[in-house]
Amino acid sequence: MAGSGKAHLRPASEALVRVEDLVVEFRAAGKDTVKAVSGISLDVKAGETLGLVGESGCGKSTVARSLIQLPPPKSGSVVLDGIELTELSEKQLRFHRTGLQMIFQDPISSLNPRRRVAEIIAEPLRVWGPHDESEQVEIVDRMLHAVGLDPEVARDKRPHEFSGGQCQRISIARSLVLGPQVLICDEPVSALDVSVQAQILNLLRDLKAEYGLTLVFIAHDLAVVKNVSDVVAVMYLGKLCEVAEPDDLYANAAHPYTSLLLDSIPEPDPGAAIDESSDLVGEVPSSIDPPSGCRFRTRCPRASERCAEQEPQMRKVSEGHHVACHHPLIAVAE
Repeated sequence: MAGSGKAHLRPASEALVRVEDLVVEFRAAGKDTVKAVSGISLDVKAGETLGLVGESGCGKSTVARSLIQLPPPKSGSVVLDGIELTELSEKQLRFHRTGLQMIFQDPISSLNPRRRVAEIIAEPLRVWGPHDESEQVEIVDRMLHAVGLDPEVARDKRPHEFSGGQCQRISIARSLVLGPQVLICDEPVSALDVSVQAQILNLLRDLKAEYGLTLVFIAHDLAVVKNVSDVVAVMYLGKLCEVAEPDDLYANAAHPYTSLLLDSIPEPDPGAAIDESSDLVGEVPSSIDPPSGCRFRTRCPRASERCAEQEPQMRKVSEGHHVACHHPLIAVAE
């Protein structure tokens, strides 16, 4: 399942963000190396939302941080609007990185508790301008209005005086203040109550339309991703498994792991019978020493000797639908 290849990539001229063969590794205790991301390739068109899903620890957030070069990848290519970010000097990168902004998972800890909201949102403007204070105040108020907060009430308060949902709105306002092309949402609703999740998702949808944003939306909840994404990419242990439009992915999952994720979505019916028929086995392998060939093979009921010997490559299932699996659940196009 977890494989490589670029069959799913669209022409480079169509992509606002294009990542090829991205590799990110970290030094662990002793001489061990954590292989967090191992050869990911993906692209996002302007105005599109890419949903990146998978279990906790599969490398989703590492991919997101690598897009903004924090940390820089060990190897691979990250292109934003035709500019190769991995080859820029530190000064050039700081300038071009303003086009990529990020919303973090924990809205409260991502805000400086010692600063007032107006200072938090205006900080990027102090670096990149405009430097006129009255213009900064006007932009801050406009951003607060855009995310549904009253500037008169919110401007002089500190983060601890707001709820989690309100803090996430402040984080979104801060991320939009420089007019970015791409907004990276790293599990922006997972720490919020369900009712607040819906508010933030609706807000992101409205802001995307108003400001012409391109989104990379990261989550482990497929039910959330389906409602916001134009394309969904499924990850497992640092590799891509399947890429498809959300309706196609949900109706015709081609990879055993994707099917497993879909089956794990809770059914909102307390009287529904619990399905205990899953034939998934084993534990998630270590990213320090991942399995050979297909990384999902140690847990997959369809695994064969070929899965241990050969890493699967992305293959076309149908138009816009690709899977990396030697034994997919549905037939692939020849």
